[in-house]
Amino acid sequence: MGRPPLPPFTAETAAVKVRLAEDAWNSRDPAKVALAYTENSLWRNRAEFLRGRAAIEAFLTRKWSRELDYRLVKELWAFHRNRIAVRFAYEWHDDSGHWFRSYGNENWEFDAEGLMRLRIASINDIPVAESDRKLHWPLGRRPDDFLSLGELGL
Repeated sequence: MGRPPLPPFTAETAAVKVRLAEDAWNSRDPAKVALAYTENSLWRNRAEFLRGRAAIEAFLTRKWSRELDYRLVKELWAFHRNRIAVRFAYEWHDDSGHWFRSYGNENWEFDAEGLMRLRIASINDIPVAESDRKLHWPLGRRPDDFLSLGELGL
């Protein structure tokens, strides 16, 4: 099962791939998101190492059970052939109502079918006051006219 756009990427297709990934992650649907990865995909997420869709789905289920009201913006940073580099920011709160902004970078590598076979993510969290949040839209897909990370000063 292919997952367009397929490599080798152009600036346009890489940007589309990034937006599709952002949209999927903003759905907060672990099973849906996991389908974008190869069966034996390798991940490094912070200090956690994962292998395969089942592990990815379990990880995302845990993630979104503690990162509540999650909203994410991804931005294309660079691309080459079957690789894409992304920077991102997301906001979420814990079950005590404390808000956080998480910043990071991801390096992605895709197979010929457009499935991600490698994801390396480096992420830092900072606490933010609810009044300092910047990612405001109804849960789900980010509106097309929402500001970019650069426009938000992130």
